[in-house]
Amino acid sequence: MTVTIGNITFDQATYDDRGDVLYLHVGERQPAADSLGTPEGHAVRYNGAGEVIGVTIVNARWLLDRDGKITITIPERIDISADALAPALASPAA
Repeated sequence: MTVTIGNITFDQATYDDRGDVLYLHVGERQPAADSLGTPEGHAVRYNGAGEVIGVTIVNARWLLDRDGKITITIPERIDISADALAPALASPAA
């Protein structure tokens, strides 16, 4: 399953339904060279080249239920529709 946010396609998604946290990764998991919080309260992880390799979206389902979308800044502000995240939210963490 893939999830595209802006111009980044994440090919790994894990949803923790008890914590309502969505973890998105590009490729295999790897250590981040840097991790920054977004103004919206999420986290973005970068590799050594400054490319986004992962995103952690906090309160994913709650935000979608409340607003019908999730806004995240990576580095530009992006609105993510419920339809774009539906497959990822349907697959709980292993």
